[in-house]
Order: sequence, then structure tokens, then C-alpha cells
Amino acid sequence: MSESTSHAHSLPGIEGHGTEGHAGEAHAHHGPKNPARTFLITLLCLLALTFVTVGAARINFGAGNTVIALGIATLKATLVALIFMHLRWDKPVNGILAMVGFLFLGIMLLFCLLDFDTRRDPEPANLPVKAAAPATAPAAAAAPAAPEHH
Repeated sequence: MSESTSHAHSLPGIEGHGTEGHAGEAHAHHGPKNPARTFLITLLCLLALTFVTVGAARINFGAGNTVIALGIATLKATLVALIFMHLRWDKPVNGILAMVGFLFLGIMLLFCLLDFDTRRDPEPANLPVKAAAPATAPAAAAAPAAPEHH
């Protein structure tokens, strides 16, 4: 019962467990070569795009406001996915899976926008109807009736 059940720490292919199997391997670099510079440039780009979003919101482009806002948001999300999620330096299959997820998100948003665009009255039908105020003529209500003389 006093036997130790410790395992050998020389598992090949697992980092941090011994040196066997790692002597001649070159480790792949997963990340930016200069992370501080890369993250600073990404921060500045995201801040600039935020200012562009605020500026575009102040200008009336009509129906184009939604398209412009979604375009800027897509560009910002792409930057975040590439840099902070390390998709730029990861295996291509992970990038493909992420893009498929974003594609389906875009399709769902498209169907929501198409559904909303086809409605004539966006107010829900189950809301209570507001009673209209009674219409009275302002001159007739203000002047008292004069007595008639015969």
C-alpha cells in the first residue's frame, strides 16, 4: 500500500515533460514576433475604427447606415480574431472553422434584417390601443352661451 503511483515524466510529444523526443525538434512559433508592437498597432487600428464608427453614425446615409456599421464591425471583428485569437499564426483549419461560424452568424443576421424589412407595421399587434383624446373646438368651449332676448 505504500507503493508510489507516480508516472514517468518522459512523455514524448508533451511539452514540459522531460527532454526525450524534443532534442532535435524545432518548436513552431505561435504568435507575433514582437507582441507589444503588434498589439499596439492593433489597438490603434481598433480605436481608429471606433472613431470612424462614431463619425459614420453622425451622418445620415439612409438605409446605408446599417451596411456601413456592419462593415466596420466586421473589420474590427476580423482584426480581433486574427490578432487576439491568434488565427493569423494558427493552423488554417482553425481559421476556416472560425470563418464558417462568422458566415452562419451573418446569415442569421441577414434573415433577421430581411424579416424586419418585409413588415409593414413594426409595432406588435398585441399592444393595447391608445384612446384618442376627444376633439373639441377651442372657440366653442371657451365662449359661454349668451342668453337670447325675444
